[in-house]
Amino acid sequence: MPGGPPCPRSLRLSGLIGRSWAMLFAAGGIPVRLYDVDPRQVTGALDNIRKEMTLLAQSGSLKGALSVEEQLSLIGGCSDIREAVEGAVHIQECVPEDLELKQQLFAQLDGIMDDDVVLSSSSSCLLPSKLFAGLAHRKQCLVAHPVNPPYYVPLVELVPHPETAPATVDRTHALMRKIGQSPVRIMKEIDGFALNRLQYAIISEAWRLVEEGVVSPGDLDLVMSEGLGMRYAFIGPLETMHLNAEGMLSYCDRYSEGMRRVLKTFGPIPEFSGAAAEKVHQAMCVKVPDDPAHLAARREWRDGCLMRLAKLKSQVQPQ
Repeated sequence: MPGGPPCPRSLRLSGLIGRSWAMLFAAGGIPVRLYDVDPRQVTGALDNIRKEMTLLAQSGSLKGALSVEEQLSLIGGCSDIREAVEGAVHIQECVPEDLELKQQLFAQLDGIMDDDVVLSSSSSCLLPSKLFAGLAHRKQCLVAHPVNPPYYVPLVELVPHPETAPATVDRTHALMRKIGQSPVRIMKEIDGFALNRLQYAIISEAWRLVEEGVVSPGDLDLVMSEGLGMRYAFIGPLETMHLNAEGMLSYCDRYSEGMRRVLKTFGPIPEFSGAAAEKVHQAMCVKVPDDPAHLAARREWRDGCLMRLAKLKSQVQPQ
């Protein structure tokens, strides 16, 4: 990285999330090695990263101060896991969300990693106490859960194992900030962490409102995209409460009775199946057919919107 000594290497795996991590770290000037049990996956990942970075540069959306070629020069691949972790200070696991598979990989890494490297999982909901159970290096382990797609959505949830050393969390927090992400500290492990617990609460009530005929699937999505989502893109629910009255205590005094009344009407957890699932599916397919081409195009549109929103947020929000 210009103006300083070379940064230590990080390890990634070569799937979609792994590629995004690699791009983020390279944008921060940090050398990366991609590893996958299938060398073809690594080759494909490197090709995809080059194409994506080139498009990002053309649209003015490439992150970091380095050029495309400078960033690409920081990303390499290897087919030997020992070579991948040699000299690394941070390992970011990105294998599928399968507890047994992740445990097998962590057991392998535990036997070859140094005593000063951080071992981090991209798991979205598997508990660290299960992921890292029995590892000799568990004080160096934590979950760093990104939001898909990580390159455009900066939030990272840092979730420690019950025995994770505070220094491990501090180091990872600083590393995430260095590469432009927005890390949050989950103080203790809980199923679903914070993001998915909030997301599932919204999905659950959204599903009930559609299933009970209160609102159509399309209008339900508008409630978020043209309503709550507009302000939640800049401030969270707690600050919203604070601003919507003369402070939080005023809000609670004014609205708590109504909130409790409405919350008591919430029903049981939906099954997310049957007639309701078919109704929602049909409504979604009217807007976005579920064939690969239409879904890919809509995801590309979504990512472009997220890029533009990120630029706007960087302009209007204090750093």
